[in-house]
Order: sequence, then structure tokens, then C-alpha cells
Amino acid sequence: MLASYDTAVLRLGGRELRSRFFLGTGRFPSPAVMQQALDASGVEVITFAVRRVDLDSYEDDSILQHLEERGLHFLPNTSGASTAEEAVRIARLAREAGLGNWIKIEISGSPVTLLPDPIETLKATELLAKEGFVALPYTSDDPILCKRLEEAGAAAVMPGASPIGTGLGLLNPYNLGLIIEEAKVPVIVDAGIGSPKDAAEAMELGASAILANTPVAKAKDPVRMARAFAMAIEAGRLAYEAGRIPKKRYASASSDPAGSLFRHPAMSSTGEGY
Repeated sequence: MLASYDTAVLRLGGRELRSRFFLGTGRFPSPAVMQQALDASGVEVITFAVRRVDLDSYEDDSILQHLEERGLHFLPNTSGASTAEEAVRIARLAREAGLGNWIKIEISGSPVTLLPDPIETLKATELLAKEGFVALPYTSDDPILCKRLEEAGAAAVMPGASPIGTGLGLLNPYNLGLIIEEAKVPVIVDAGIGSPKDAAEAMELGASAILANTPVAKAKDPVRMARAFAMAIEAGRLAYEAGRIPKKRYASASSDPAGSLFRHPAMSSTGEGY
């Protein structure tokens, strides 16, 4: 049986979260499979595009009606917005509909790469933070931009590992490391994660959490993959807290050359062992 370790909770937007895995709700083969994946993952925060939700009666929405009784925390997103004004309008509609004041800011700057527009994202973050939203901007892995978003009032920054849906993993772990090192707010790695290995790598760098959707929902077995992600994220966090050994250019023996783990038998004055 594996030992149980209690890693520190993630504090975000006035909440304490035990799970550091955020899960998207799109692309699952069926609501039933999504429900099973939620059970397997243990997530506490789910995200969904506001444009996919019936805001007039969200409790009857085809997606959210299956989630209302779970006590999950909703993180609606502004996917589809191309300007700060659009993103702000979507956020306000979501809050007025009763979906809470957390908002993931997604403003695409390209229909091909779906990479976020840095200028519009920064503008929307500043506006929404001033209006009392828990603003969580999805952004590129630019350390300077992430710092500017933090200064604008972001409750966390969400740099992508690679473009949305590509599954390419961490294309620039160096930049992600710089972002994490400089941040005074949680860093949630979002987009481009392809496998639990990628999630564990990001957590070992010191990321606060991982948001994923496609690699779980489109896996051959989404339920098993959800569980695999949860385990990898926990392992990565634990490894980060434990502290890995430094990388070296040359080999070094695991035994101490000054004293072997298994000592030679003591020698008598005659040179014979006893």
C-alpha cells in the first residue's frame, strides 16, 4: 500500500482546494463518461465555455445539470472572445446568471494557433479585477506578460505549455520556470498538456495546478486517463516539495568514496580478519 502524504492546499480566490487538477468539460463522448472521469480525477474545479451554456436556465443545461449536485466550483471561460470588451461582457453575463465571480479569460489572437492576444488579455484582466472578479487569464509563456497580468490584478496566471489541443507538452520549460520563480500568485499550467508525464513535469517545476481537457476527454479510456492525471499531478507536486537533486555534467558514484556502505571486516594486528 502506498503511503499517504498531505501536500499543502491551494488557496485561490478565497477558497482552499485539495485537488490541484482543474478539468474542462468539453469533448467527452457522453455526460456519463464525464461523470465517471470526475469521480476518478477528484477535481474540485471545472471549466466550461459560457457560450455553450444556457444562461437563462443554467441548472437545466445539458452539461451543468449533471454537475450541480457535486458541489464543484465553476470556472466559466470566455472562449470565443476576440477582444477585451467581448470577454468582459461574457464574464458579466455569467455572473448575473449565477455562475459566480470566477472567470477564466480566454481571448484568441489567431484562429489558426488559438494563441491568446496579449494586449486584449491584459486589458480584460485589469477591467475584470477592478469589478471584483477572480480573474484567471489564459496567456502565453511570456514571463514579462505574466508579471504584468499579476500586477493588473490576476488571481492566478495560466500560461500554456503549448497551443490549445496540440498535446505537444511543455515546449519551453525554461520560460515556465521563470514565470513560476517570479510569480506571487498561483501559476496554473493550461493548454497543450498531452499526457500525465507533461503534467508531472510542470508540477515538478513548481506549478500550482494543471488545467486539462482534451487529453482526458479524447483518450481511449477517459476515466482511466483522468485517474492517471490526478496521480501524476500529486506525484509532481510531492516531488517539487521534496526537492530533486541538481543536474550534473559528469557521473558521480552513489556510494561515498571516503567510506563504503558495507565496511571491510575489521583486521587484527596480524592482518587477518576477525
